[in-house]
Amino acid sequence: MKKHKHEAELVKEALKIGAIYFEKRGAGHFEATDSASSKIKAIYRLLVNDGLIQALAKDQVTEPNMKHKLALWVERQLPENHPLKK
Repeated sequence: MKKHKHEAELVKEALKIGAIYFEKRGAGHFEATDSASSKIKAIYRLLVNDGLIQALAKDQVTEPNMKHKLALWVERQLPENHPLKK
């Protein structure tokens, strides 16, 4: 997968927006002590389960690939004039 120019910033934004979605969806609550890795996995799985992103192939499910998927997802949620958009 080609890495996005602002991927790190997009992943941070995805974690913020994803955490809000996670809680509003009733899937649980993230604590301040939860690792970014566990948040990425939980948000990724919920978005796949809800059909908001396409699942990775079983042999491609790695943290970098999940981050990439979350970055692409959040980029689609941002307004057109947002600085993180391509």
